[in-house]
Amino acid sequence: MKTVRIIGGGLAGLSLATGLAKRRIPVEVIEAGSYPRHRVCGEFISGVDYSTLEKLGIAADLHDAKLHTTGHWYRQGRKIMTTELPDPARSISRWRLDARLQQRVEGLGGKVVTETRAGRDPAEGTVLAAGRPLEKSRWLGLKCHVKGFRMESGLEMHLGSNGYVGLTPVEEDRFNICGLFQLQPSCRGKGSDRLMAYLDEGGHRELIERLRDSEIDESSVSGVSALSLGWQKKEDGAFVVGDAGSVIPPFTGNGMSMAFESALGSIEPLTAWSFGAESWSSATRRSMAIQRQLFRKRIRTSLALQRALLNPRGQSVFEFLSSRNMVPFNTLLSLVR
Repeated sequence: MKTVRIIGGGLAGLSLATGLAKRRIPVEVIEAGSYPRHRVCGEFISGVDYSTLEKLGIAADLHDAKLHTTGHWYRQGRKIMTTELPDPARSISRWRLDARLQQRVEGLGGKVVTETRAGRDPAEGTVLAAGRPLEKSRWLGLKCHVKGFRMESGLEMHLGSNGYVGLTPVEEDRFNICGLFQLQPSCRGKGSDRLMAYLDEGGHRELIERLRDSEIDESSVSGVSALSLGWQKKEDGAFVVGDAGSVIPPFTGNGMSMAFESALGSIEPLTAWSFGAESWSSATRRSMAIQRQLFRKRIRTSLALQRALLNPRGQSVFEFLSSRNMVPFNTLLSLVR
């Protein structure tokens, strides 16, 4: 059997490595950072079948994830809608989950090499799971954990004039605050001050007050500015999974689920290649076809919905429809799942 080399030890890379190692395929993960670590992420899982987690061999690593069925939507501090999720969303920090997945891979006989950078050039036997290729972008993602935060049960989504922010209770008394903002050079500051500047610019006064009454974990503050949404640029012939292939707008809450789904869809082609039953180019094409089939509709729909949610007129229409219970939430949710 030939070894699969995975560049990037995030959710997609580690869950793919777990699934392959579970099937006795030799696998090696190359990760630039170390574990545990904080990552810019909404830190809740919605829209993935439990069977996907079981097939990957990672269901047990989510045994203590918090379950949420309620979502609250705000527009610049005004609560405009409460929704019920048809299936519970699971929330868990990447700090905890990624470390567990590393241990899972190694426990199955896989190899995880940390604090090592590797190139992104396509090569036979190499899977790119290292997130997004660096390029200019008008988007900025910011995240931090806070303790003692006041929020309603469930999840919160806050729409502002410059982006949106999601709030998720994770483990213990920790809450994840993660936002996507239009990049604004005037919003400066280090650590959580930069997040506060973007929240202030977006009109989130009430949210800022709640954060000031909380304890912000400065070590958890993370940011990423070189990102693009939708299908990602890649070298011809590159085998990609997770964010290296596609990035869905965060408001959907489907990003972590897509990482798992892309990993599962790549296991069979990689297994066939490892056993010599399929060429690398064929396995690459087959994996990409599976991912496009899985994600085409939700990527297209979510990009259109985000344009509306970030437009003042679109937000006004959304708030008006919400006030009259006319938002077809479950229908819209099904289109981005």
